[in-house]
Amino acid sequence: MDHSTHRLLIEGDMRRLEALLEQTARSDAELQRKILGKGDLQLLDLACGACHEANTLARVFGSSEREAGDNRKMQFVGLDVRAREIAEAATRFTGDLHSEFSFINGDATKLDSYKQLPGAFDVIFMRHQNLGDGKRTWEEIYHKALEKLSPNGRLIITSYFDGEHEAALDVIENQGGELLVTEANETSRRLDIPGKSVDRHLAILKRKG
Repeated sequence: MDHSTHRLLIEGDMRRLEALLEQTARSDAELQRKILGKGDLQLLDLACGACHEANTLARVFGSSEREAGDNRKMQFVGLDVRAREIAEAATRFTGDLHSEFSFINGDATKLDSYKQLPGAFDVIFMRHQNLGDGKRTWEEIYHKALEKLSPNGRLIITSYFDGEHEAALDVIENQGGELLVTEANETSRRLDIPGKSVDRHLAILKRKG
């Protein structure tokens, strides 16, 4: 696949992800308040790789439809263990008037060790969580993510597969999460592996209690 074709596919995926995020968020009044509110918002994108979704998340949670004179800012942090991908993200996303981007080459199971992180996040996003790649590791990632949520913060995940999505929701609930809404992506782009498609499902969760 040549570069231009790959870029067009990603752009299409991002448009569909943005529509899915906006549609699903409408089912969660608290998340809507965070999106439309006046206060600054902290967002952590875990296991983000090259973070193709950064601008999409900024539009949904940060700079979209802000009024003139509104100084609200979204602080966006991307974290991934893969140094090459996180370095690529850091060169592509530098922020604007309403969004501030930073990227950390780090281990999502050790969030407490990164002192440059804010104490809590309003939104934590995991695109294509990968429970099937190692359940124990992802249990720890989910646990750390839930610990890092602010009061009434939201954990948002997407998944490639039906079964893996359902299994991830079960594991997150066992780690102290509470499912608020899950939505199938009717326009998800199919991939070569049977049953696998881009952002096939999206779910919003919070910490119990």
